[in-house]
Amino acid sequence: VMKTLFAICTALALLPGAAVAAETCDEMKARIEAKLKGKGVKAYTLDIVAKDAKPEGKVVATCGGGSKQIVYARK
Repeated sequence: VMKTLFAICTALALLPGAAVAAETCDEMKARIEAKLKGKGVKAYTLDIVAKDAKPEGKVVATCGGGSKQIVYARK
């Protein structure tokens, strides 16, 4: 699971800045969920939280112009 998560984070980091900026938090979350599902990952949560939140889990992306983050956690 961690290898998959690392691969997703790496792929997100390689996207052109304009494409990432145009994507909403919900769209980004849906794309990450699709990749996790495609890799067979089950029993997880992805939450969109404020950037200053102290989430339980791993931050896998930032969105909303840097004001929010997407957090992955196993169930």
